[in-house]
Amino acid sequence: MSDLASGADGRILESPLRGELESRYLAYALSTIVSRSLPDVRDGLKPVHRRILFAMRALHLDPEGAYKKSARVVGDVIGKFHPHGDQAAYDAMVRLAQEFAARYPLVDGQGNFGNIDGDGAAAMRYTEARLTRVAQALLEGLDQETVDFIPTYDGSQEEPQVLPARFPNLLANGSTGIAVGMSTAIPPHNVGELLEAALLLVERPEATLAEILRVLPGPDFPTGGVLVAEAAEREEVYRSGRGSLRLRARWNQEMLPRGMWQLVVTEIPYQVPKARLIERIAQLIVGRKCPFLEDVRDESDTLLRIVLEPRSNRLDPELIMAYLFRHTDLEVRVTVNLNVITAETRPEVMDLKGLLVSWLAHRFEVLTRRSRYELGRIGERLHLLAAYLIAHLNIDEVIAIIKAHDEPAPLLMARFGLDREQAEAVLNLRLRSLRRLEEVEIRREMATKEARAEELRAILADPGKMWGVVREELVATRAEFADPRRTGLALPVPEIVLRPEDLVRREAVTLILSQMGWVKTVKGHDEGLEEKVRFKEADGLQQAIRTYTNETVSFVVASGKVYAQLVDRFASGKGFGEPLTASFDIDDGERVVWALAVDAEAEYFVTTVLGQGFRIRGADLMASQRKGKQLVIFRPGDRLLHVHPVRGDRVAAISRGRRLLVCSLAAFPLMARGKGVRIMRLRRGEELVDLTTFGQEAKVTLDSGKRQRELEDLSLWVGDRASGGAMLPHGFLSGAVFAGTGIKPVWAAKGETGTLFP
Repeated sequence: MSDLASGADGRILESPLRGELESRYLAYALSTIVSRSLPDVRDGLKPVHRRILFAMRALHLDPEGAYKKSARVVGDVIGKFHPHGDQAAYDAMVRLAQEFAARYPLVDGQGNFGNIDGDGAAAMRYTEARLTRVAQALLEGLDQETVDFIPTYDGSQEEPQVLPARFPNLLANGSTGIAVGMSTAIPPHNVGELLEAALLLVERPEATLAEILRVLPGPDFPTGGVLVAEAAEREEVYRSGRGSLRLRARWNQEMLPRGMWQLVVTEIPYQVPKARLIERIAQLIVGRKCPFLEDVRDESDTLLRIVLEPRSNRLDPELIMAYLFRHTDLEVRVTVNLNVITAETRPEVMDLKGLLVSWLAHRFEVLTRRSRYELGRIGERLHLLAAYLIAHLNIDEVIAIIKAHDEPAPLLMARFGLDREQAEAVLNLRLRSLRRLEEVEIRREMATKEARAEELRAILADPGKMWGVVREELVATRAEFADPRRTGLALPVPEIVLRPEDLVRREAVTLILSQMGWVKTVKGHDEGLEEKVRFKEADGLQQAIRTYTNETVSFVVASGKVYAQLVDRFASGKGFGEPLTASFDIDDGERVVWALAVDAEAEYFVTTVLGQGFRIRGADLMASQRKGKQLVIFRPGDRLLHVHPVRGDRVAAISRGRRLLVCSLAAFPLMARGKGVRIMRLRRGEELVDLTTFGQEAKVTLDSGKRQRELEDLSLWVGDRASGGAMLPHGFLSGAVFAGTGIKPVWAAKGETGTLFP
């Protein structure tokens, strides 16, 4: 397949479509990488940021000057230098002004430039801006031919290809970006530590990465936090240029009266919106996934302050925070990808030392060009001073020539050996400059300039002296911009995998479920305790479960839905408790068929009266949502019999037709929800009465309500799943259930048996 291309002479040429697409996409990719997404290793800026600072400089928005509307800046940026959308340019400018996004802001914003909650900035017509001292340091020396200038997109003006960058902006402020097929993620660092590392490399270029990391131990984020990483882990990330580091929020325990306390988060991880973080914690509390917290509040003003209120002062603060670190953005992974555009205009992943060396090489080049520029300006000034001195020494003759001739320049040039530039300079002298003492000033200035020129020539001739100048500049920059470190460093702690129930104090309680769906807990596991509990009028006991405050109880209702909650969340005491509808969205008239304390790691067996069954993990029974989870999908006319913990590898089932079947548990699928499979073959109108699971060595005990019997030899009743089984032993033909399952036999008229759900 081919496409048509236009030749240089206007002819239409045939070209393979594949080749044209590849070449055009490659050009687009390179343009995106170099001109938009990746920062330059020398000044740490992308083109849009560089153009914003250059435009603000042209508008004289100095740190000591007045602010100007952001719309004015954006207009100049997109009109003169950056032919893209105004909102994109404004968004880039806003980020340079945000103190929580940039470690050392380059734009001093006035007005609403967004906040750490994640809210956006006001429109550009409302905000104002000017440069910061850091930005001024990046721009310093632009007028001294320190960097190359290139034409703007329309060729009407020129813009710097790179800034002189006295400030190490790339590592100090970091950078992020996504290009075509590559990305960058450079975290911010402390400028004092950066300059210490740079000084180390100036003095000892052979210094190793390990030595650099002793003075520059890791990132320093504007929002603080605690970096959790081993020294070896940090070294590997900075050596390879790729990896990730764990960053945690900073918190403390704040004591309150009467022995109470609360947890206060004072610093959150970098680039985590505070409002979204608080919302996530609140969702965990509402969803009962962290029942150890009572409330979360945002008490921030100028300082960040997130208050976490525990449900009990007996909890362990360290465990609470360990759980929140794992389940919220109070701990994040900070990606590191040191991908930059090198001085040779190519993308490259560098190590930490390479980035520092590249910036130092840029500063060496900038100072070399600045010295040459200064030397040239000194030469020009000495050239003019020589002419001024001649004029002062021959002042009467110079004045006479000027008075006598309309064009005195050629005569001055011929008489005193001056060139055109010197002659014009003499003619432009003010009369005030012709006083006698001016000669002394000229000679003094010439001596000073000649000494400085000699010094510059010596510096330019000796790279060692030039590196000395670089060192002096680094020391001065450190004194000007160095500040205390914000992000702490800590060694990793052993990983703690916690469940919500692990943070609740374990106390023995009995959960009481009434027939009308009221629930409460009573302390202890005393025998007969449930008989002492008071119920509402016309209500009574349905089920009593001996459990613990840190366990989860699941309730399965007639419709096949399951609801679950930590025992500690239920009402306790001598009252009637509270209806289940206070904790769950259970439909009116819906009856709880079965309730049980659930172990997330255990297996359970779900049984219906029409003989369907399946295995389920305990974790799938813990539906913490208020609306519950559909557990059983019933066949027409079917309903739930019970849910039992699996206690072995065999299943025994009794039908209303007085038949018993023993089969293998492995024949039943492990499901999260569903209809299950047939347990035993039932006759028309027949139902399942009871089911139990047991191990090879265990015995099955039958209970007729009047007598019990252990079955030692089960060979008569062993069969495949879905088979019919065999009749119960003599003495139990009138009906029986398994002892210990919670199902009780009920005697009715004509000797018929049924089941009662406790």
